Amino acid sequence: MGSPIMFQGTASNAGKSFIVAAFCRIFLQDGYKVIPFKSQNMALNSYITEEGLEMGRAQVFQAEAARVLPDVKMNPVLLKPHADKHCQVIINGKVYGNMSAAEYHEFKPSLADMIREVYETISKENDIVVIEGAGSPAEINLREKDIVNMGMAEIADSPVILIGDIDKGGVFAALVGTIMLLTERERKRVKGIIINKFRGDITILEPGIKMLEDIIKVPVLGVVPYMHVNIEDEDSLTARFNQQNKKQKDIEIEVVCLPHISNFTDFNIFETQEDVSIKYITRGKSIGNPDMLIIPGSKNTIEDLLYLKESGLAKQIKAFADAGKLIVGICGGYQILGKKLYDPKGIECGITEIDGLGLLDIETVFEAEKVTTQVQGIINEELPGPFKNLSGKTISGYEIHMGVSTLGQAAKPLLTIRQRLGEEVLNAEGCISQGGNVMGTYLHGVFDEIDFTRTLLNTIRSQKGLDEQTTDISSFKAFKDKEYDKMAQIVRDNVNMQAIYQMIRA
Repeated sequence: MGSPIMFQGTASNAGKSFIVAAFCRIFLQDGYKVIPFKSQNMALNSYITEEGLEMGRAQVFQAEAARVLPDVKMNPVLLKPHADKHCQVIINGKVYGNMSAAEYHEFKPSLADMIREVYETISKENDIVVIEGAGSPAEINLREKDIVNMGMAEIADSPVILIGDIDKGGVFAALVGTIMLLTERERKRVKGIIINKFRGDITILEPGIKMLEDIIKVPVLGVVPYMHVNIEDEDSLTARFNQQNKKQKDIEIEVVCLPHISNFTDFNIFETQEDVSIKYITRGKSIGNPDMLIIPGSKNTIEDLLYLKESGLAKQIKAFADAGKLIVGICGGYQILGKKLYDPKGIECGITEIDGLGLLDIETVFEAEKVTTQVQGIINEELPGPFKNLSGKTISGYEIHMGVSTLGQAAKPLLTIRQRLGEEVLNAEGCISQGGNVMGTYLHGVFDEIDFTRTLLNTIRSQKGLDEQTTDISSFKAFKDKEYDKMAQIVRDNVNMQAIYQMIRA
């Protein structure tokens, strides 16, 4: 059996996902076969594996750090909120059903045996299992039925390292409070503390660290500085929106932040391009004058369409299109740009029929079975507008959607899918408007194809009278791999690795 080590946090967004990814890369560098694991993840950012199974994206980038293929065994339970008190429950990569918070709380204990079985399987196949908790282990109202924090530590019989986020302030109180709210048995599992996201002079922090250790009787294993690395975000959008590009660049992209936005990691690639600034249009904000406007994926397309109409953003989007400006819709955003959306079975929110924005000649019908697949395709020939230079380019991505869209006569298919889940096919996908300025696709990850993205960006540059610009990124995958090395080195330099290995080998 492999050795487990678990990272829990004083709160959501403490940096657990990044720390787990860093240790996956560190252990890999040190010659170990390593795998990430999170028994239950709640996120709207998800991914489709080669087998067509759905998992959280946090475990995907951790798998990338470990240089292993993403596998649903790394995240056997995924919760995708679609209302304040309801979520879609995905077990071992497949939709199990929709549950209220209360229903899921009662259902959780029945998952413990499955989680134990999955964990034991990956433990037998690896030297080290790096486990991530969720939220905080100090949610005492959830302790009895916990399967993701101390409950998971019990299943794996794992030592726990507690992470505190100093960037938000109050880290000492958060760490002490968390430890004090644990049971004596749980406290014994906590073998060390990591203070994360530190900025400033560490000598000023050191007296506080000493006092903290005196209070909680747990050693501080390291203080990790705020890491400026360009890899996937944690599941909260807040930090991302607070750190938007403020400097105007040659190309400006705006993304409409839908209330149920999903897979916003589709746009990470733009942050690697020196000539691009990206801005998220949050509630109460208006669309500016970007070179490209993106309507992203959504976990509740119809409610997000209503939001666009009620907020006035729908009129702004239509005016933007009427002016001949470039609009791209991804997945739910693609559906929103269409003429009609039908939900006869009430899958989303009870509204059975609604007009879309009418910018693409498509109609979408929501069906009970979710489409989850990886695909490869080729951009079609003779595309209009700014997409003309993309013809013939090979792209890949993955689909996660409940709706099926049918193209009308005024919609030109964007690409031809040649491979779906490894099998050869010939299917039309996505579309472009007659005017050539509005594009829609179900493919998440389409912008990760650097040739596709850079060609589109250079077409925009040309339309603005700017010279083409190259990028030193040969592929987004290779770029991220270097970022994992960078992140691992930062953590290695600031954490007591000897103590970590002693913990694992104990």
